[in-house]
Amino acid sequence: MVSISTALPALRQCFNAGITRPSKWRTKKLQALRTALLAHEDEIYQALYADLHKPSEEAYATELAIVLEEIKLALSKLTWWMRPERVKTNLLNFPSSSYIIKEPKGTVLIIGPWNYPLMLLLGPLVGAIAAGNTVVLKPSEYAPATATVMRKIINAAFAPNEVLYVEGDGAVVVPEMMSAFRFDHIFFTGGKKVAAKIFAAAAEQLVPLTLELGGKSPCLVTAKADITVAAKRIAMAKFSNAGQMCIAPDYVLVDASVKEALVMQMIKAIQQFFGDDPKQSSAYGRIINEAQYKRLVGYLQEGKIIHGAKTDASEKYIEPTLLDQPSLDAAVMSEEIFGPVLPIITVNSPEETWQIIQRHPDPLAFYIFSQDTAEQAYWTAKIPFGGGCINNASLQFTNSHLPFGGRGASGIGSAHGKYSFDTFSHHKSILKSPTWFDPSMRYPPFTGKLSLLKKIMG
Repeated sequence: MVSISTALPALRQCFNAGITRPSKWRTKKLQALRTALLAHEDEIYQALYADLHKPSEEAYATELAIVLEEIKLALSKLTWWMRPERVKTNLLNFPSSSYIIKEPKGTVLIIGPWNYPLMLLLGPLVGAIAAGNTVVLKPSEYAPATATVMRKIINAAFAPNEVLYVEGDGAVVVPEMMSAFRFDHIFFTGGKKVAAKIFAAAAEQLVPLTLELGGKSPCLVTAKADITVAAKRIAMAKFSNAGQMCIAPDYVLVDASVKEALVMQMIKAIQQFFGDDPKQSSAYGRIINEAQYKRLVGYLQEGKIIHGAKTDASEKYIEPTLLDQPSLDAAVMSEEIFGPVLPIITVNSPEETWQIIQRHPDPLAFYIFSQDTAEQAYWTAKIPFGGGCINNASLQFTNSHLPFGGRGASGIGSAHGKYSFDTFSHHKSILKSPTWFDPSMRYPPFTGKLSLLKKIMG
């Protein structure tokens, strides 16, 4: 096996040789990635079931299909994305022309999480390859079955000096790589504590980075919502992947007048989706590991159980749970839940709603359920958040034409489709001037030229 100290410079050498710059190479490699993904489709489903108990339908819809859509979009738009972008030129520089070149950043590092281990590692890879970079991929060690399949996929589609697949304990491997090599960009998806360490290490070398984090994403259900539809869509988003999703509704704020109806419809939706015993349902997932399981079980004591709360440590199973009115100071309302526990909080006014949301500002996502366009406009404008939905939840992520990313504590930068291409590209500004037009007013001395400069630069 090639050592990291040898493999990382080989990536840089490949990039410096210009191998990854032509559109032909980028297209060929994206096609190879697609072919490898489809060739290992059944193994992907088996691995995601082994790691997270995901059924094949969910694995396809939330992981494989999203990566394939990213590839499809990149292949169809790559020539357009790569073209120099013409922009206006100001009067001072007439008759020059101005344009922007999108050039690859170089050798980049992509670090993936465990909750959507395939999609959140290979999705950004599509953008990095489309942009013409060489790449180091670090999968999560907490989803080992999926990591093993992804190694096969990467080895089938790329040479090690194009995309290097590095496994191991992230707390050891990532600092080792960052201390031995300066990356041209780092793309990290995961938790805030690890992100802070990566941010600090990157700052020492002034490495730009994208951080896709999380936070307590609120879901607001007003008195003017379609309660039946809201309940189904919230339950679907919250309990998919057993709640282990950064953009899942973290807690629900519901107008007091419709709370009872919402709870009743949510229980009905949960039973419709997963049956009377979700433990027996092939459509319901499991918690990734024992540490996460124990953390989530602790939340069950912090409010009145409306529904659910059955657990099985041997299977790392936690039933879809609705928690009534926990204290706003409780851990379940202070920490990102990242599991199948949903607090439901009654609100009686917009002011109270605003105060609760402001306890955890800049969430990654915000969801409002209301049939009133004025309410929709008011709350989407008032709450700072990364992205979200009106009368839906979490599905903004599935649209590759929308940028995905947080703000403030929930993340830096964005991805998806062209936004991934832009993230992994440097936008180089060019001003091209002719030599046949060379007026003396552009050169010193400038004495007496103030009024003319004001007119030109005005």
